[in-house]
This record gives sequence, C-alpha cells and structure tokens, in this order.
Amino acid sequence: MKLLNALELKGSELSLLLTDDKEIHRLNAEWRGKDKPTDVLSFPSGEPAGENETLGDVVISIPTMKRQAREYGVRPEDEFLRLLIHGTLHLIGYDHEKVTKKEATRMRKKEAELQELLGGATFAGKRKWKGKPN
Repeated sequence: MKLLNALELKGSELSLLLTDDKEIHRLNAEWRGKDKPTDVLSFPSGEPAGENETLGDVVISIPTMKRQAREYGVRPEDEFLRLLIHGTLHLIGYDHEKVTKKEATRMRKKEAELQELLGGATFAGKRKWKGKPN
C-alpha cells in the first residue's frame, strides 16, 4: 500500500472497515463515549509501529465521507484518501485532540503532505476547522 510505504512502514498492515453512519455511531459511542456518528475511527493494535507489524483498524463511514466531499467541493475519492490518511496517522501515534496546538498542526501538515504525495486533492481553504482539527 502506497500510504504505508510513504510512512516508511513497508510490510506493515492495517484492517479497513467501510461502513455506514449507524454502525460508526455505535462504535463511536461504545469505544469513545461520543453518542454521534463520525467520519473515521482508528483502533490501534497496541503494538509498536514498525515493519511487519499490524497497526490496527481504520473505520470509515461512507455516507459521511460522501457528504463531506460535497461540502468541501472535492471528489469522494480525495475525501476517502484524506480519511484513510487521518485514521492511519492515529494508528501510528499522531493526535490532534488531547495535545498541544503545535502537535495538532503537525498532524494536519503530515495529512496534507501525504495527500499531495499520493495524488489526492489538497484541502487548503476548503475544510472549516472548528476548534482543534478532527
């Protein structure tokens, strides 16, 4: 997978679940205590990230991904790539919620770098961040 190679994690793997808003809502409530749907969830394996490691699980809500693509004025595949990048970065330790603004910005910059490297549209000026980025 190009994304894992770009993160220098060649040989590592992750599982990907594509689901709907109802299921991601259930998972978000059960595992994060947030009673609402979301776009992407990450469940790290708990093992250190490295070559030939299982990183964990990324869950993406397809209906939310499609809505966000329309809202941001980008192709659905570009929004899908952004969510996959975002979820994968969480698997390897990046965060944007329980960290400093500097660390949140670091994650946003890495997302944009990977999005461009992998040929996806960039979201500069299209995504409206509310508080810390999500």
